[in-house]
Amino acid sequence: MSALLQKTLAAEVKTTGIGLHSGRKVVLTLKPAPVNTGVVYRRVDVDASLDICAVADAVVDTRMATTLAHPDNPQARVLTIEHLMSALAGLGVDNVIVEVNAPEIPIMDGSATSFVYLIRSVGLVAQEAPRKFIRIMQSVSVSEGDKWARLDPYFGFKTRFDIDFDHPAIDQTGNFFELDFVGDAFVKHIARARTFGFIQDVEALRGLGLAQGGSLSNAIVMDEYKILNPEGLRYSDEFVKHKILDAIGDLYVIGYPILASYSAYKSGHALNNLLIRAVLADEANFEIVSFEDEVDAPNFAQAQSKVQEWM
Repeated sequence: MSALLQKTLAAEVKTTGIGLHSGRKVVLTLKPAPVNTGVVYRRVDVDASLDICAVADAVVDTRMATTLAHPDNPQARVLTIEHLMSALAGLGVDNVIVEVNAPEIPIMDGSATSFVYLIRSVGLVAQEAPRKFIRIMQSVSVSEGDKWARLDPYFGFKTRFDIDFDHPAIDQTGNFFELDFVGDAFVKHIARARTFGFIQDVEALRGLGLAQGGSLSNAIVMDEYKILNPEGLRYSDEFVKHKILDAIGDLYVIGYPILASYSAYKSGHALNNLLIRAVLADEANFEIVSFEDEVDAPNFAQAQSKVQEWM
C-alpha cells in the first residue's frame, strides 16, 4: 500500500466499552470516509448530522483529557479522544467517521491497543488522493512554569519525553523515553502503555460524580507508595510511554501527520494543544506537503505502509 496516498478503513467496524467518567456502556463505530475528510466525530445520541472535526480550535477542554465540541452546539462534544486519536495517527488513518452514542470515547483497557486491534480487524485501503503532511519549518515551543513542549524541524517523526512525578513507584521506572517512529515502533513500544492515576485522586473524582468507570482493568492505579495492579507494568517505563501515547493523539488534532521532532518535559493535554495552536498561528512555522515518490517520503510514512501490508 502506497505511503503517499490517503487511507481510510476498508469497512465499518464497531465495538463497545465503558465510559471512564460515566461508567456506562458506550458503543463506538468507525466508518470509512472520503478523501480529505480527516477525523470526524458524530454524537449519534445528540445529533448525528453534526460533524465534530478533530482540529485544534475544536478543542474546548483539556482537563484530564482532550475534549472536542461542535462550534454551533456545545452539547455535541466528545471527551477522552486522545487514545483513539493516537491509534489513528500511529496506524496512518487519514480519513474516518467516528460515531459514538455517549459523551466520551470508551476507555477500553486504558491504552491504544484495543483501537489498534479494531482498525487492524478490517484493515485500510488507499484512496485516490495524495497524503498531506504538516512539516514544521522552525522551532515552536510553549511553556507553563517548569513544564514545556516543543516541535523542531525533522524529516520524519520522533519524540523525547521526560516526566517527574516524585512518587516511589514511578521513580523506580524510566523517567524519559525517546523514539524515532520507523517500522512498527508505535505498536511495539507505545500502543500498550496504559493511563495511570493515584487512588486518592480517583476517590476525589468519584465524589464529584466522575471516574465512575475507572478500575484496575483500565488504568495503572497507585497508592502513596506502590502500584496496586497485581499484574504490574506492561513496560518497565510504561508511565512515560503513556505520556507519549497521549501526546501523539493530541498532536494529531492539528489535522495532518506531523513531520517534526517533538520533545517535552511534564507536558500534558493543555500544553500539547497550545503547542499545535502556536504552530498554526504563524504560517512561517509550517508547510503542507505531499510526496510523488516513495523514496522522497519520510521514513515513518514508508514504515506505516509496510505495516499496513499485513493489516
